[in-house]
Amino acid sequence: MIRADESLTVATWPRRDGRDGAYTINERKDTHQAPDHLDIKCLQERMGTGLKIAVDDLSGPEIAGFLDEHVQEMRSITPLESKHALDLESLRRPEITFWSVMDGDSLVGCGAIKRLDADHAEVKSMRTRPTRKRSGIASLLLEHIVTEAKRMGFTRLSLETGAAEFFLPARKLYEKFGFEYCDPFADYKPDPNSAFMTRVL
Repeated sequence: MIRADESLTVATWPRRDGRDGAYTINERKDTHQAPDHLDIKCLQERMGTGLKIAVDDLSGPEIAGFLDEHVQEMRSITPLESKHALDLESLRRPEITFWSVMDGDSLVGCGAIKRLDADHAEVKSMRTRPTRKRSGIASLLLEHIVTEAKRMGFTRLSLETGAAEFFLPARKLYEKFGFEYCDPFADYKPDPNSAFMTRVL
């Protein structure tokens, strides 16, 4: 369920397509900082829609089903010993911040960051609804995650994704956002089915 969190406010921009509603993205009040103006401009130009990104406490049935589909899909593609997608309970741990992407009342994407230490966080659970792939949702969400990670004080953001052809669009997306290939980090071990990436914030 999208959380009503006093530490979050919502900034809105008019839609560019003439329809009712606004584009929304969250800002943290406790930082006393607005999002980077270049980031906002890029988001406005790229999307121009009524999408909303909000912290989710993972209590709703829709996100539970969405994440279960993600885990099942990863299990069908990746050998069990190489599967690192987190289930619902694992994502509820206090070191994880989770966001859902909503288009009106429809859940269209999700993503999270996991705190590894005071300076280092990991991108987790990036997923776009299959019918909305290649629509810019993943780029919008990843830009939001990078911005939020900076605001939280992290100086490095890393991730693990698949090495198979299926994951090529994801790897290309991460490359576009400045992620570079790296050695395994945190508790990961070398794995031919995994690709590890990182970037300085």
